[in-house]
Amino acid sequence: MADIDTFLKFMQTRHSVKKIFVLFMAVIILQTNSVFARTINQGDKNMSRTDICKKNYKELFKGEALPSTGDDPEMMAILQKYIFGEVFTVGELDIKTREMLTVTSLAVQQTLPQLKAHINAALNVGVEPVELREAIYQLAPFIGFPKTLNALNILNEVFKERGVKTPLKSTVTVSEEERFIKGEAIQKPLYGQEIEESMKGLPENMGANVSKFLTEVCFGDFYSRDGLDLKTRELLVISILVTTGDTAVLKSHIKGNLKAGNTKETITAAIIQCLPYVGFPNTLAALRTAKEVFAK
Repeated sequence: MADIDTFLKFMQTRHSVKKIFVLFMAVIILQTNSVFARTINQGDKNMSRTDICKKNYKELFKGEALPSTGDDPEMMAILQKYIFGEVFTVGELDIKTREMLTVTSLAVQQTLPQLKAHINAALNVGVEPVELREAIYQLAPFIGFPKTLNALNILNEVFKERGVKTPLKSTVTVSEEERFIKGEAIQKPLYGQEIEESMKGLPENMGANVSKFLTEVCFGDFYSRDGLDLKTRELLVISILVTTGDTAVLKSHIKGNLKAGNTKETITAAIIQCLPYVGFPNTLAALRTAKEVFAK
C-alpha cells in the first residue's frame, strides 16, 4: 500500500509540474508573439516615405516606383513619394477606399489617362467591378451626364482589356413608380427638406420640379442602387465636392456623412486623400468647411 501511495503522489506531482511547464511555455509564446508584433509595427512606423511609397505603389500598380528613366523622373519622384509615401498614411482608410476616392476625383476632373491607371489600380487591390461602376454612375447628379459618360467609356475600356464581361449585372432596386418614394426615404433622414425649402419662391413654382428631380434622380435612381452601401456613397460624394470646390454643398454632405455613420476622422482623411489630385486651395477650403460642421 505504501508503495502505491508513493507512486500516486509522484504521478500527481509530475502532472502538476507538467501543467505548470505548459502554462509557462504558453506565457513565453504569447510574450514572444507580442514582442514580434510590436517589432513589426515599429518597423512599419520607422519605414521611410520612400519605402512606404514603393510598397504601396507595387500593390496598386504591380510595378516599381521612382523610375530613373523617362522625361521627368524628378517630378515622378516628388509625386509618387508625396502621394503613396505620405498622403496614403494619413487616417485609417483602407487602400480600396483610397482608390475609390481617387477614381472619383479623377473622373470629376476628366483627367482620363490618370483615371484609367487608377481604375486598374483599384481592381488590383480588390475593388469589385460593380463598385467602380456604381462610383462612376453616381457622378451624374453632381457633374452631369456628359462627363459621367466620358468616365464610363474609360471604365468599360479597362473592363474589356481585363476580360470583365459587360454589361455588369443590374443593381436597380426601384420601379418607375417607386423612384420618388424610395428616393425620399433615403434623402429625408440625411437632408430633411432643405432642398425643397431652398427652391421655394422661383417663378411658377418651378423650384418644386427641381426638388422633385433631385429626389427621384439623385436618391431614387442612384443612391437606391445595390453595389455600394450608403456610407460609401456618401464618402465618395465628399471626393466629388472637394474636387469641384463647392463648399456650400460640401457642408451639407459632411452633415449627411455623419448621419450615414461616417466618423469625423474618416471624413477628414477622405478630404486629405483628394489633396494631391486637386491641390491645396480646394482641400484647405474643404477642411475649413469640415471644421465648421464638426464644431457644431
